[in-house]
Amino acid sequence: MKIAVLKEGAAGERRVSATAETVKKFIALGAEVAVEKGAGDAASFDDAGYAAAGATIGTRAAVLKDADIILGVQGPDPKSLKGLKAGAWIVAGLNPFGERARVDEYAALGAEALAMEFMPRITRAQSMDILSSQSNLAGYKSVLDAAAEYGRAFPMMMTAAGTVSAAKVFVMGVGVAGLQAIATARRLGAQVSATDVRSATKEQIQSLGAKPIFVENVAGIEGEGSGGYATEMSEEYQKAQAELVSSHIAKQDIVITTALIPGRPAPRLISDAQIATMRPGSVIVDLAVESGGNVEGAVAGEIVEKHGVKIVGHKNVAGRLAADASALFSRNLFNFLSAFWDKEAGKVVLDEEIGDAVRLTQGGKVVSARLLG
Repeated sequence: MKIAVLKEGAAGERRVSATAETVKKFIALGAEVAVEKGAGDAASFDDAGYAAAGATIGTRAAVLKDADIILGVQGPDPKSLKGLKAGAWIVAGLNPFGERARVDEYAALGAEALAMEFMPRITRAQSMDILSSQSNLAGYKSVLDAAAEYGRAFPMMMTAAGTVSAAKVFVMGVGVAGLQAIATARRLGAQVSATDVRSATKEQIQSLGAKPIFVENVAGIEGEGSGGYATEMSEEYQKAQAELVSSHIAKQDIVITTALIPGRPAPRLISDAQIATMRPGSVIVDLAVESGGNVEGAVAGEIVEKHGVKIVGHKNVAGRLAADASALFSRNLFNFLSAFWDKEAGKVVLDEEIGDAVRLTQGGKVVSARLLG
């Protein structure tokens, strides 16, 4: 069983899909690991470290030759997979909805594409969940990005020259990223509040010392999605939430939005009119900007200013913490493959529950129910 680790080709992608730690673990299972030269350089993992762990270092062509499993952070360009063995697995974050045409190309190559984003949200798959591991870092980094753009301090400071008030931070969307954003902002001394369409998150918000901001007594809330995800809200709830948020957001110094709906554009949470009510110098960080954005006027990859408010739209936020993001991502991949490692066969044999969930292509066809349905 040969596992190939590729150098990422996407613009600005600094992460890598394996570290010396996981290379050593794969080899201990009985696998051969080949790493493309320079694959980990941008994440501070050098070729010497991989070699010391037992991997062979080579060109892409050499790494791909006879490879059974190709690991990636983002899905590799199908055109760069010349010579790929029929039936080889591509295991990565494949963005199946956003890169649908690329999935078809993987099928045409005869590859079996496994999308790590489609990992089911079940207990035994928690250690394999790339969305959680990367969102955790993104939530942390979003607060640091906000602090970098905010022209004031976060904590309350009492000095001989007077008192500096604590920054007011509002987190919209309390998934993994939102919870980490709350915790980080609290550590920095901010006054933190948060909201979500899922009523179950209220206790989580309070447990972190933040104030929950929730619409009460409104029928038709549809926020409790399956698998831990939010779904779209009812029209009545959307109207009530907009009114509540408008009054609250005007008093905030920093707003961090994290709301995503799988397979759909990110929901619009903040309008231009609401931005206009914020104080000059305030900051909004839109973590959903690459999926259409929660904030009107947010631009992917840019920091723009509207009504005196900075709107931060960094791409690939977790990737801006490349070393830690790579370490966690690579462990997710190892946990996934090692959980199904068949010692006698010397290969990975997936079960139906997880295998069917993550498999996009097989036998030259797209087989994912989520893509075909």
